[in-house]
Amino acid sequence: MHSEYRNEQLKALRDQLVRFAPEASKLQYSDNAEKLYNELDAERVYSADYLRFRVTTFRSDETSRETCMGVDAKHDLRLLIEDLTCSADLTVDQCDQLVHMLEDLSKMFNVSTKTITRWRDAGLVSRKFLVDGRKRVGFLHSSVEHFTANNRDKVRRGNRFSQLTDDERSEIIEHARQMIQSGMSPAEVTQLLAARMKRSPETIRYTLKTFDAEHRPVAIFPNHRDQLTVEDKQLILKYRNQGTSVATLCKRFNRSRPSIVKVLLDMRIERLTELPLDYIYNEDFDDETRSQEYLAEMPEADAATRKVRPPSGLPSYLTALYEVPLLTREQEQHLFRKMNFLKHKAATLRGELLDGANPSPELIDKVEEFYEDAVKVKNKIVQSNLRLVVSIAKRHVKSTDDFFVLVSDGNMSLIRAVERFDYSRGNKFSTYATWSIMKNFARSIPSEFKHRDRFRTTTEELFVAQKDERVDPYAEEAVQRTRQRELSRILNRLNEREQQIITARFGLGRDQEPLTLKEVGAEMGVTKERIRQLEARALDKLREAADEVNIDVELGA
Repeated sequence: MHSEYRNEQLKALRDQLVRFAPEASKLQYSDNAEKLYNELDAERVYSADYLRFRVTTFRSDETSRETCMGVDAKHDLRLLIEDLTCSADLTVDQCDQLVHMLEDLSKMFNVSTKTITRWRDAGLVSRKFLVDGRKRVGFLHSSVEHFTANNRDKVRRGNRFSQLTDDERSEIIEHARQMIQSGMSPAEVTQLLAARMKRSPETIRYTLKTFDAEHRPVAIFPNHRDQLTVEDKQLILKYRNQGTSVATLCKRFNRSRPSIVKVLLDMRIERLTELPLDYIYNEDFDDETRSQEYLAEMPEADAATRKVRPPSGLPSYLTALYEVPLLTREQEQHLFRKMNFLKHKAATLRGELLDGANPSPELIDKVEEFYEDAVKVKNKIVQSNLRLVVSIAKRHVKSTDDFFVLVSDGNMSLIRAVERFDYSRGNKFSTYATWSIMKNFARSIPSEFKHRDRFRTTTEELFVAQKDERVDPYAEEAVQRTRQRELSRILNRLNEREQQIITARFGLGRDQEPLTLKEVGAEMGVTKERIRQLEARALDKLREAADEVNIDVELGA
C-alpha cells in the first residue's frame, strides 16, 4: 500500500487525531472513516470540510475551499484508518466482531498474502492490531464481507489463481528441477513454466517456494531465499567490485540478471547516501564558467620552500614528514577551494540522483569520482601540515608514550580542521589548525585543563576577524624560543624574591600555571598588595634591561 497521503488536509487531520484524540475516539473515527470510504465515488470531487466533518462529526467555524478527488480521498481514508488504529494500540480483544489476520485471510480464500495486499490496494480496508507486542495488519469481518460482496469476480479470480491440482503441482516441480539442473536461473524457470502451464508467474513462484519450504533436503532451489539479506547484497557488491561477472553472480545467488543489476544499483545508491559530503559553501561555486579554474592542478610555488630541520629525537617515519614541502598561501587557497568545490559538485549530483525516478549508473560514477578526487585533495592538505601536529605535541610533553598519543589525537584534530576551514575568510590554515589542535590537547592533557578557556569560541572569532599575515609559523616558533631564552637572561637582573614573583605570576616555570596576586602572597607570607608593589618594581627593572639589549618583549602587569 502506498504510504504517502495525497491530500494535505487529510494528512493534517491524521496528525491532529493521532497526537491528540483519546483512544476511544480514535476507534470511533476509524469506523466513521470506513463508512465514509464505502460511500465515496472515486470520480466525484469532495470538499475537505465535508470529509473532515464525516470523520470527526465536528464542523469548524472556519470554512475551507480545499477540495479532493474521490479516488484520492479513498486512498487517504484507508491510510487514516490504519494510522489511527495503530496509534491506539488496538488489540483483537477490543473489537466487538471477528478479526482476520493477514495469514488467516490468505488461507480462508486460498490465495497468497501478496494477493491480499493487492486487495487492500483495491479497497479492502485494513487496521493495525497489537499482537504479542507487535503491530500487525488485520481485517474486521464486516470489512471483508463488504469487499467480497463488491468484488466477487476479483475474489473468484484470486481463488483460481492459486488452485492447482496435485498433478499440475508435480509437473511444475519436475520441470523446474530439470531446468535448474540445466543451468537456468529461478527467474527464467518461473517465466518459462508460467508460459508452458498457462499460469501466472506468481502462481509458479508460490508453488515452488512452498515445495522448498516443506522439502528442505530435496529443495528445488537449495540456496533460494524469498528475499536477499543485507549481507547477501553486500557480498554481491563486493564480488562485483572484485571483478566477478554479473552472469556468475546470477548463478551464485540464484537470481535473474535484472535482479542482480538492481541490487548493485541499490547498494551503490545506499553507499552514496552515506558519503560524508559536508563542505564549506561558496557562492562562486555556482559559476559554471570557472569550473576548469577550480579543478586545475595546484600552482607551482614561486620560489623553492626553505627546508626546515626536524626536531631532534623523532623516529624516522615522523622525520620524513619534514620532507613534505609546506604549502604557499596561493597553493593552500587553491587546494581548499578545489576540495570544497568537488564536494559541492558531488553533493549536488547526489541530490539530483536521489530525487530522480530512474538513477543512472553513469551519474553514480560521476558522484563517486568527485568524492574520490576531493579525498585526494584533502589528503594532500593534511600531509603538508602533519609536521604542525608534531611541533605542537613536542612542546607539550616529554614522555615518549604521551607524545605519540598526542600526535595521534592531533592528527585527528588536523583532519577535522581541514574539513571545517573556510578558506574564503583570508586566514592562513596553520592558524586555525593550531587553535583546533591546542583545543583538543587542552582536553587530552591533565596539566592543560586550566588552559581550556583560552581556546573557546571567542578565540575562534578572533581568528575569523583577523587575517593571518605570518610568513612561516615554524620560523616564528624558532624566534619565540629565542625570545624566551633572552627573557630568561634578563631575569638575572632581579633579586631572588623578584624572580620568584615574576616566575609565579607569569607561569615561567616548567609545567607551572600563572598564579594570582593572592596565591603568590599566600606562598610568600605577605599580602597581595605587597606582591603587586614588588611585581611593578620588578617589571620596571625588566623593561630597562630589555631596552638595553634591544629585546622586543611585552611585559605587562
